[in-house]
Amino acid sequence: MRVLITHQMSSKQLQASTDLFIRPFRWHMIVIVGSVIAICILYIRVSWPNSMVPLPPQPRPACKSSGSLPKELSDLTHLLHWPPTPGDAGDLLASTSPQTSTYHLRDRSQASYTLGGSLEAILVARDHRGRPKTCGGDLFRAQLLGPHLKAGVPGDIQDLENGTYLLSFPLLWAGQAQVRVQLIHSSEAVRVLRGIWRDQWATVDFMGYFRGPTGYEEIVTCNVNPLLTGEEESTCHYKDEDSGELWFCARPPTLPCNSLVGHSSGHYWNVTTPHEEALLAWNVTDKVLPQGISPIWVAKESNKSLVLSPRQPCHPGIPGPKPSGFYHQDVWHSLSCSGRSFSTVDSILGCLAGHVVHMMGDSTLRQWWEYLRDTVPSLKPMDLHTTYQTGPLMAVETARGIVLHWRAHSWPLRSLHTPVASLHSVVRELGGLAGGPHTVVVLGLGAHFTTFPPSVFVQRLAGIRAAVAALLAREPRTLVVIKLANTGYKSVYGSDWFTLQVNRLLRAAFADLRVAFVDAWEMTSSLALPDRIHPGRLIVRNEVNFLLSFICPI
Repeated sequence: MRVLITHQMSSKQLQASTDLFIRPFRWHMIVIVGSVIAICILYIRVSWPNSMVPLPPQPRPACKSSGSLPKELSDLTHLLHWPPTPGDAGDLLASTSPQTSTYHLRDRSQASYTLGGSLEAILVARDHRGRPKTCGGDLFRAQLLGPHLKAGVPGDIQDLENGTYLLSFPLLWAGQAQVRVQLIHSSEAVRVLRGIWRDQWATVDFMGYFRGPTGYEEIVTCNVNPLLTGEEESTCHYKDEDSGELWFCARPPTLPCNSLVGHSSGHYWNVTTPHEEALLAWNVTDKVLPQGISPIWVAKESNKSLVLSPRQPCHPGIPGPKPSGFYHQDVWHSLSCSGRSFSTVDSILGCLAGHVVHMMGDSTLRQWWEYLRDTVPSLKPMDLHTTYQTGPLMAVETARGIVLHWRAHSWPLRSLHTPVASLHSVVRELGGLAGGPHTVVVLGLGAHFTTFPPSVFVQRLAGIRAAVAALLAREPRTLVVIKLANTGYKSVYGSDWFTLQVNRLLRAAFADLRVAFVDAWEMTSSLALPDRIHPGRLIVRNEVNFLLSFICPI
């Protein structure tokens, strides 16, 4: 609910306040002080923006923070560094080609491989004419796969910034292993994406729905910046009192600003030239390079056929190794802690018993809520008569005292028509939680921020980080889990390159807090599966199992 704030003072109140300072026999002071007060009242009435419609005050968390971030996050230039791409931006044939780029073993003489060792390869980027590139900046993806073992691990790619890349793969299972390399975006395509992210204030807009007392409705454009609403001179400003963030809508023709009741996606803007579209076209994006290395055989070590996960239980604050884990027989094996398998309904119920889980974020996090709802028959969804796409959603298991919540984060949010009253900021929700050993908070952010410059996401992270810090300060036993953004989109509105930068920001924002991370980026880029912004059940099951490993580490 939003309220319009005005300032008023009755004549009696004015006289009473004046009498406190002026004695009756000093009439000349009455005139002076009365004039000053009248001028102050007039100034307040004139200068207070009628279009500012703040959210109602919410309970403030203890140790309210100013929303400051670690200094590492404040230096976006360093944090989001990417090698530049010189050369002729207009020559499509000079861009990196997935058909002519090649890779080979770094040590061609190596004849045997052993579990626990490594494999290294050199990747040479070439243009469409077959000429080696002389600069870096391409976005490649490298994997080591064991197709017959349903195994896979992401490779590390070191950009040498001269057109070559060093690929490194840990050997984590015994048996056959095969290198696979994809060109996600050429360096020339990345240059386009970087320019849009840096120079465009937005690549989408949104719709705001205003309704009058008789049901009459007016629809206008809304966005994160008043200049993006199409009505620079006349806008409605909405302030979230908990996070301090602002939202703007063009002023409706006749209805007041406080009659905003609905929100939805708007339009995708055309922000690329024909040449830029060619660099981002499907025929040169997300393509597998020709096979450069024959399959290898990895021998057992001390009769072991698998590198085991560390013995330490999963807990918040553990370091995140690279890679963070790998698949074997379609099961994710964490390399940071001893992840558990929750393969039965009873094991899931036993872990969640007595817990209230608050999931806040985008639809990829809603998939976790849906997985648990669909997997556990006794977990019953409650009909809250809300828009399903944005929530809030709730499921309960009364016998074991389990409550699962999910709700979308507030705007910017690409969604169907949904009530504005349902769009609560994450900061607001966190501020209303007491926390404790039975409280689990899961945050999943990123996908809806790739259509704005990084400063918009940084501002959101500043408020959320402060709210998480305050929650952990008042109740350190609360479990907070951060789901990194997964692979999926390959367009100018949601490229994997954008997502990679978003994940850098997420890690930096929460690096010094005692939170847990679920690396959905690596979990969705370790197998030879088609990229989908909403991963399939295999991936989601492993993501949820890792979440449960933090809730029930032993």
